[in-house]
Amino acid sequence: MKYSIRDAQASDMVQVHKLIKELAVFEKEADAVEVTAVDLIRDGFEGNKLFHCYVAEVEGNVVGMALLYPRYSTWKGPIIHLEDLIITETMRGSGLGAALLTKVVEHGQQLGVKRISWEVLDWNDPAIAFYESKGAHVLRDWNVVHLDEKGIQKFLNKI
Repeated sequence: MKYSIRDAQASDMVQVHKLIKELAVFEKEADAVEVTAVDLIRDGFEGNKLFHCYVAEVEGNVVGMALLYPRYSTWKGPIIHLEDLIITETMRGSGLGAALLTKVVEHGQQLGVKRISWEVLDWNDPAIAFYESKGAHVLRDWNVVHLDEKGIQKFLNKI
C-alpha cells in the first residue's frame, strides 16, 4: 500500500473532523464531540496555533491523523501530548498507526522533548499492546482527572 504521512493543512480539517467523530463512536462517546472543522482550522492554522497535526493519506484520502500539542512537566521540562492518533477502521492493522506514531516521536525528538504522553482507554487492548510493543509504558496506577465546562462552573461557584 502506498501512503504518505505529512503535516496537515487547513483543507484537511473536514476529513480530520470525520476521523474524530469516528473515534468518538468507537470510544462509545458518539455525542461528545463539540469541536467543529471550523474550530480545528482556527485553532491549528490561524494566529496562536494550539496544536500540530499530521495526517496519513492514501490515494488522496486522509485515513489517519495524529494531533499533538506542547506541555511542560515540572519534573522533566518540555514534553508533548499526543491528544489522538486515529486510523479509520478499514485501515487499522495496515501499519499506518505505526507510521504516524513514528512521525510524532521524530517530531518530539527534533523538539528535544523529555517525554511524549497520551492516554488510552483501559479496555482498548489492541492499542495498549501496540503502544507497549513500541516501548511505551502504560501507567496503570494513574487516573486521568478532568474538569469539564460544567465542573469548572461548579468549582468556581463554590469559591
